[in-house]
Amino acid sequence: MTIKFQVYLFLALFFVIVFSCNTKKEDSRESISNFRLITYNVWYGFTQVPDRKDQWIQWMQEQDPDVVSLQELNEYTPEKLAEDASKWGHQYTELLKTEGFPTGVTSRYPIEDAQRFFEGFHHGLLRVKIQDTYFYIIHLHPSNWETRNREIDWIISDIDKLPEGSAVILAGDFNTFSPDDSIYYNHGRLESFFGEMDKSYDDVNLRDGKLDYTVIEKLLDVGLIDLENKMRSEDYRFSGSFPTLIEKEGEHGDQRRLDYVFADKKTASSVIRAEVISDDTTLRLSDHLPVIIDFKR
Repeated sequence: MTIKFQVYLFLALFFVIVFSCNTKKEDSRESISNFRLITYNVWYGFTQVPDRKDQWIQWMQEQDPDVVSLQELNEYTPEKLAEDASKWGHQYTELLKTEGFPTGVTSRYPIEDAQRFFEGFHHGLLRVKIQDTYFYIIHLHPSNWETRNREIDWIISDIDKLPEGSAVILAGDFNTFSPDDSIYYNHGRLESFFGEMDKSYDDVNLRDGKLDYTVIEKLLDVGLIDLENKMRSEDYRFSGSFPTLIEKEGEHGDQRRLDYVFADKKTASSVIRAEVISDDTTLRLSDHLPVIIDFKR
């Protein structure tokens, strides 16, 4: 065997090994998930805690999402959102507006049919189409159950107008309560908290002195699936998604789940993970916790 042949043989074996390792790595990623969605309310667009922004960007990079639904992008412009999104590998972005409390979406895949709705909404509504799925980027009224009901009625009506059989995902901050979580609110402290809020700020959080569950009930009644609730294990421990450990003035009440992802039944059937992420990092990045959904397609 000549030295030249030995060199060729070594190189051939080297490339076979490298290709095999890369293939195994890709296959491993595919076996876990091939579509990841994150929804995250980032509290005033990090204007209140600018020192947390870099850590949030790093966290997003580590999660490697395919689509991200964002709320409270205060002081963002389309250019600023695009710059942030590029850091976690997303080329496509849409921002609802540039004033107030904007929502936005970023995606690894092209965004089509971006629609913006404002009439009847406190914050507005962004709807986009990504890979044949309609995404509703949700941020419902923060302190009025009646307005939230009108907003969700409009969204359900809009879903009904989509082409028959359309895949649908609603992701964001719903600012309301699920009947499936009611057992975790039996302590009654949230009624006391919101009762004081209603008196002090002329809000309408409570319905006849009680927590309102009708917004989420309406979504469940039309067949949409609460993905985080669907994937709860037998040893599930409630963490809620708000508040966190981030430093904020005032009282913020007991743990509650305000951030949700809903999907039609067919889309929900492909979910392999749905989780509110509560750890040492996320508890200090924003006043809300993120929700991660993994789909197997």
